[in-house]
Amino acid sequence: MEMEQNQTIPSMPEKCDLLIKADAVVTQDDDRRVISDAGIAISNGIVQSLGDYDTLCASHVPTERLDMSGKMLMPGLVNGHTHLPMTLFRGFADDLPLMRWLEDHIWPVESKLTEELLGIGARLGCAELIRTGCTSFLNGYFHEHVTGKAVSDAGLRAVLGEGFFDFPSPQFPTAEDCWRTIRHLNQSFIDHPRLRTAVTPHAAFTVSPDGLVASFELAIEMNVPWQIHLAESPTETAVCLKKYGKRPIELLRSLELLTKRTTLHHCVDITDEEIDLLAETCVNVVHNPASNLKLCSGISPVQKMIDAGVTVGLGTDGAASNNQLNMFRDMALAALVGKVRHDDASAVCAQTALDMATRNSAQCLGWSELGRIEVGCPADMIALDLANPNLMPLYNHVSHAVYGATGMEVCMTMVAGEIIYLYGDFRTIDIKSLKFESLKASEWIISKAKQ
Repeated sequence: MEMEQNQTIPSMPEKCDLLIKADAVVTQDDDRRVISDAGIAISNGIVQSLGDYDTLCASHVPTERLDMSGKMLMPGLVNGHTHLPMTLFRGFADDLPLMRWLEDHIWPVESKLTEELLGIGARLGCAELIRTGCTSFLNGYFHEHVTGKAVSDAGLRAVLGEGFFDFPSPQFPTAEDCWRTIRHLNQSFIDHPRLRTAVTPHAAFTVSPDGLVASFELAIEMNVPWQIHLAESPTETAVCLKKYGKRPIELLRSLELLTKRTTLHHCVDITDEEIDLLAETCVNVVHNPASNLKLCSGISPVQKMIDAGVTVGLGTDGAASNNQLNMFRDMALAALVGKVRHDDASAVCAQTALDMATRNSAQCLGWSELGRIEVGCPADMIALDLANPNLMPLYNHVSHAVYGATGMEVCMTMVAGEIIYLYGDFRTIDIKSLKFESLKASEWIISKAKQ
């Protein structure tokens, strides 16, 4: 019997690896859609489809299903600036201004760290990120191959930068030693699906202009991001003025280092004219509110930068100057101190803060497909349990993510379609062993601080 001419032939259901059901999905796509009664189909670590769950149920045949009823799905948060192994210094030297904190406490002990200790710190950092819903980050520290192994084993994503100061240094006797190490790090992870690299001079006051330029040329050669601490405090500005006769941003401009490849961390002590320059040169900036507040460095003019067209991401900095690697806390702080900084209750609104912690930070990493739940993008996402009292009643999902959530509501963390944390179960990290290792590390640090 022939089919009628206008009869529609039913389409075959699509296969997928995983189909997730959730009360809502905060997509962070270009339209910032929030989908209720939502479903997400995932295949090969990529978002295949998303939309109404019943519709996806009828159109997909999943290998596995995950029921996240009563939960809100959102993109895994992206930490735009941190020093992962510095979890070893959490609470070690509190309540001090930036330069005293660095010169008198952190740098003396830091120079004695071993690769074994760095590995403990990196694993501890990975566990905290996973638990509080962060799935990718931009790092800067020493012996980054050690952090790379910890991140790879934990199932997270990272852009790793081998940090360096002026030459000679204990880490790198010559610039050639440093460039060789950076090239080797980049080559080691060139084919890794979740690890990339960046070139990472420490700051304009700790690396000479020649070193800054040479390192930027290396970043161009390897086609990777170039990141640096900049304009973190008035003290840093004073040092730059004394050494070079230029403010930090003007110094980088004179060296032609302000480009799309550039990510600047902090940008607290900046002028309106410098903000315009950052916008014109299309650099990326990462705001670190908790660290800046704790070190009394000041409050970055975030809303002014955003209004000027600067891409501003969000970071925790290291656990030594923040005590947490919890992006939910920094989201809330970014919004709250942003209002005070600009004397405007509408400044750095909830949606802006969430953008900073997701899409914008992803751009700071040079990994723009992260920080969103969208067809064709990596399936990096987290779930928040809406049964927590601090998330009731629910009027606005974005508001709850920024102002209501603490990070402890995260009940699922997924990277590339793989669940690495679910309802208290760390699937890639041995938490009990890590607790013992961190205790040993703290005893070592105390012993070195007394020397």
